[in-house]
Amino acid sequence: MCGITGIVAHSAVNLDLYESLSVLQHRGQDAAGITTCENGRFYMKKGNGLVRDVFFKKHMQRLPGKMGIAHARYPTAGTSSSAEAQPLYVNSPYGIALAHNGNLTNAEQLKDELFQTELRHLNTDSDTEALLNIFAHELQVIAKPDFNHEDIFTAVEGLHRRCRGGYAVVAMVVGKGILAVRDPHGIRPLCYGIRKTEQGDDYMVASESVALQAQGFELVRDIEPGEAVFISEDGEFFNKQCAENPVLSPCIFEYVYFARPDSIIDGVSVYKARLRMGQTLVQKILCEMPEHDIDVVIPIPDTSRSTALEVAYHLNVKYREGFIKNRYIGRTFIMPGQQERKKSVRQKLNPIELEFAGKNVLLVDDSIVRGTTSKQIVQMAREAGARKVYMASAAPPVRYPNVYGIDMASHEEFVAHGRTVEEITKVIGADWLVYQDLDDLIKAVRKGNEALTQFDSSCFNGEYITQDIDEAYFKRLFDKRNDAAKKKNNHIEAGQL
Repeated sequence: MCGITGIVAHSAVNLDLYESLSVLQHRGQDAAGITTCENGRFYMKKGNGLVRDVFFKKHMQRLPGKMGIAHARYPTAGTSSSAEAQPLYVNSPYGIALAHNGNLTNAEQLKDELFQTELRHLNTDSDTEALLNIFAHELQVIAKPDFNHEDIFTAVEGLHRRCRGGYAVVAMVVGKGILAVRDPHGIRPLCYGIRKTEQGDDYMVASESVALQAQGFELVRDIEPGEAVFISEDGEFFNKQCAENPVLSPCIFEYVYFARPDSIIDGVSVYKARLRMGQTLVQKILCEMPEHDIDVVIPIPDTSRSTALEVAYHLNVKYREGFIKNRYIGRTFIMPGQQERKKSVRQKLNPIELEFAGKNVLLVDDSIVRGTTSKQIVQMAREAGARKVYMASAAPPVRYPNVYGIDMASHEEFVAHGRTVEEITKVIGADWLVYQDLDDLIKAVRKGNEALTQFDSSCFNGEYITQDIDEAYFKRLFDKRNDAAKKKNNHIEAGQL
């Protein structure tokens, strides 16, 4: 899961790209990059770290141009290599820069094809580099000096035929314009908007609508699954459906955790979806504990606040902010290794003891993945004086890896793997635990847009919509994503610096 954005405007785009990345920072904290284009040349700055730590005034002055793309990186393969910071670039044909959010499930096959058949060298393990070279090759096949948007769309058609998985892409071709592409299932989000100016319309594409809004763009719509949008350097807009059988299947975990609550994804307000999650969750709480003795509902900040508010309201008990969050600590879920996650929880959250002392507390979280954070939070609540600590998850048990761009661990690292709810309750140290049912989660999201007929819910039910996932793939995934592999990769990277 990463944040991507691209802008074609009538004035310099460097500051807009920087600020839109800042808005999308929650989608990736590992690295950031911006590439702009002016007078037939690319200008690029990227590096490891938060957006504010990568870019300074001197860097912005060196990013001229009225079109550009940007990326906030979240690693899924266990390395924080600066070489994999995006956008990535190839000089043939024409000169292409590309940034990508998601994961290609057939990346290894594509890398072999690129080397053996198309004689292209890949310098990183990033599937983004494979995707970039696939697109470059497809465009090379039809290359001509006076190519146009139809040629771009033909290349995208070839990309869709070859690439599998979840991917949202923004690319820039030197002197031509910006391309935005969404995979045929629309797993990862991507939208576009317009900003009216005296000189004409400016266009922007982004992972989430909130990035458009922050820069004064009006959301037009989400890019459809399989669709390609091309905005020329002169501001002309073109679009085409480039996939054979597109079926919108957005990742439901975007609504649970990743997206900002003020975003609208595929016609659904994330904020309202989370409110509805609270409404369905409280029904299950009352079903399993009709004579509850809950004194107070406390959210695990920040993502679960909307859900917890509804739970407290319908339980007719107090809602309180029992944990204060240190805003300068990143999202625990996307820390690169287990030790970093363990260390960061107590740095990130501090309990207000008077909200816990002598009370039966219901903690509400958006989800429980590894259980590391939940266990420490339950312990913190007890140390603050809670008499009983109950826990509710707005999402069902996470039992399967996400293979479409979210760094969810291998099966063995999930706290729910091979365990009943009662066993999970003991592991995290709670007195009682309740999970949202998947049908209720889907209902809560789908109510915002009844046209959504299916979702990627694979991390909950193990059903992978690309239908290309087997045990061999899980073995490769485990070798890349388990914490031991991440530690080894980061040591190797440190030695290369």
